[in-house]
This record gives sequence, C-alpha cells and structure tokens, in this order.
Amino acid sequence: MEAAAGRGMEAVAGRGMEAVARSSERAGAAMRSRAEVDATLQTAKLNPAELLPAVHCLSFGPQAGGGECCLLQLEPGLCAELEAGRSLIIRGEKDEHAVLCSKDKTYDMKIADTSNMLLFVPGCKTPEELKADQASCNIIHSQIAGFSKNYWELRRCRPKLKKLRTLLMEDPYEGPDSQKDQTSTFSKYTTEDLLNLIQASEEEILHQLQVIDACKIKGYWRILDFDYEMKLLNHVTQLIDSESWPLSKVPLCACLEELGSLEPREMIEHILLSYGRKYVDDGEVFFEMHEDKICRAIAQMLLQNAVKFNLSEFEEVWQQSVPEGMTARLDQLQGLALVDRSSRPETIFLLKVEDLPEDNQERFNSLFGIREKWTEVDITPYIQDLCAEKQTVGALLTKYARSSMLNGVKVYNSRRPIS
Repeated sequence: MEAAAGRGMEAVAGRGMEAVARSSERAGAAMRSRAEVDATLQTAKLNPAELLPAVHCLSFGPQAGGGECCLLQLEPGLCAELEAGRSLIIRGEKDEHAVLCSKDKTYDMKIADTSNMLLFVPGCKTPEELKADQASCNIIHSQIAGFSKNYWELRRCRPKLKKLRTLLMEDPYEGPDSQKDQTSTFSKYTTEDLLNLIQASEEEILHQLQVIDACKIKGYWRILDFDYEMKLLNHVTQLIDSESWPLSKVPLCACLEELGSLEPREMIEHILLSYGRKYVDDGEVFFEMHEDKICRAIAQMLLQNAVKFNLSEFEEVWQQSVPEGMTARLDQLQGLALVDRSSRPETIFLLKVEDLPEDNQERFNSLFGIREKWTEVDITPYIQDLCAEKQTVGALLTKYARSSMLNGVKVYNSRRPIS
C-alpha cells in the first residue's frame, strides 16, 4: 500500500500540466473541460507542447484528511518484498525505538519532514505510465484520499540482539536433575516469543541463537548454565582421550552410547555441535573438534573466579588444563579476556564483549572507564561488532576516540571526560 501511495505522490508532484491541474480543488473541479485546462496553462504561461497531453484534475475526496495516512520510503529491495507478498514487521516494546524488519534485515525508523504537501491519489499514473499507455483519457479526474507533511525514512541498522542473551540468561539450563529448573518462575521463550520481543529480523535472531549456542528443550530456547556446559564438555574430552580418537574424527554414535547413561543424549549431541563441526564419512556422523573454542571455554572457567590472574601462571595452568594435543594461545581469548602488560607482573582478567553496552557511545564510555588508553589491537575485539554495514573499526575510532602516540605506539583515549 505504501509503495503504491508513493508512486501516486510522485505523479501528483511531477510535471507542469499536473501541477496546474492541482488548482482545481474547489467544487466542480471534477467537471473541468479541456478548454478550461488550456486557459489555465495560458494564464500560467506554460507551453502545452512541452507537457504530456494527459491531465490529472484533482479534488479532495469526502474522506480526505491529514494524520490518518503514513508514508514509508522503501528501497527497491523492500518494495520487491511487499510486491512478492511478503511482510515487513515493525518491532519494539513501548520503551524502545521502533525498527522495521524484513525476513533478514533490520532498519531504523525516523520521521522526515518535508516542505511539500504529500498527496495520496489512488490510481494516479506516473509520467512513465502515461507515455506507455497512449490510449489514456485526455483528462483524468482523480480524488485526493489523504495528505501528509512527513514520511518514515528507513536506514539499515545493526539488529538489537543483546536482549536475546539477557532474556535467555534469566533462566539458564542446569541439566535434567536440577531442582531449580523444576521450580523456576522465570519465563521461557519459544521462537514466536523471541520474534515478538527482539528488535531484529527472523534470520538474524535464528543466526544469533546459533552464535550463543542456544538449544531447544521441550520447545523453548535455552542457554546452558556455564558450569553444566563445562561438565558436558569434560565428559566428551575425557572420552576422546580414553579412546585415543583423533580430534578431527570423533564419532557421534560412540559418544552417545558411552555417555548416554550420564547425560541426556540430546545434550551430548548439542555440546558436540557447539564445540565441533559435524560431517558425514562413509555413512557415519563425525565431529571435528574446534581447538580454539575449547581452549577459550577452559580459559573462561579458570578466569571467572579470579579478579586478576598472574599472566605467566595463568598460561601455565591453562595449557595443563586443555585436552592433550591442543595448544592454548592468547589470541584465542579475543573479546573474552584482557591482558594488562603495564602492570608488574603482567596480569590477565575476564572481560567479555557480550557484557558491554550495545549502544556505541555507552560501549566506548565503558571501555575507557576500564582503561584510559587502548591500542587498536586491544580495543578491536571489543568494538568490531558495533561496525555497521561497510563501516570499519578505524571509522568508529575516528568518531568516538582521540588518537595520540605513547612510546612510539598509537593509542586511543576518550573524546569526552569519563566520570
């Protein structure tokens, strides 16, 4: 509907003859003759030869009124979505700024004012359509159904997904024997619930559920409690070690048979999916375990109960804790932990990117509150998720930070005082 209204508006505001015809808003305009139109053109000192022969004579319809109609400016891709019969959905609770979502994209909505009156004319033809239809009536009488002085402007934005993890972390899954899960009063969420609550497209929400390793339990999306997740992972890694399986070829059936008596089979398969890549070889399902993700999870387990950890001691304990054949490296901890090389001895502490604010300015305020000066290498893992489409980390730093040199190294600090 909005797309059609936009085309009608374009036609009304278009060529000279149509503009002249707009003066016929008083009673009797619908009965204007060609002679009257030509007289109006002559009064306006317009040459009919330079205009299209068809004329729109406009009058306000009985139901025309302002404020009842809204215009939505759509890019061609979104117009095609509507014309193909698909839906565009506005999402946001009362205290949130509304966004518009297609099947796979999210757009910020903003009202744009215009100095020109925008008229809704059902069935109004554009100049291009009039040229193509040579049989068009010479004078077309049209009624204005409504008008507006503004329209909604869309701008592609990052989906607001932080709330997704927040909702699911209200009630993390601690396993089938957990008394807490049986007595919990927290809400649980289906896919439909999340679509109603999260300001993102369906595809973006489903992708983020995979990113945070959520799983469906009895029809509800859940995140595993971290201690329970580590318990499951430990079962799998110990079995791999005892069976001397290569980390690149862990058999699903054997894992389910051996561990099915300890934990639900669907939980064993979920942990394999979370920490490995599934593939089929000669009709049997195997998993190639992700070394970086396993090492990262074990590092989080070691760091979560300490404010700060001596870096050299941590690296030694970490390497001893990871499964045999895996190598623990600091680059596996990007966006999870931060190394302080200015302290003596050097230290490391937990700093998870998902715990930081989602708003750009608030994110930078939080980071500069933690550390006054950052190198680009250190800050990049904590801001790269803020980059909009075709935006770089460098552009973000230019906008929200000030650069300087410290001991020959470029560092960034806040553009504004941090309280």
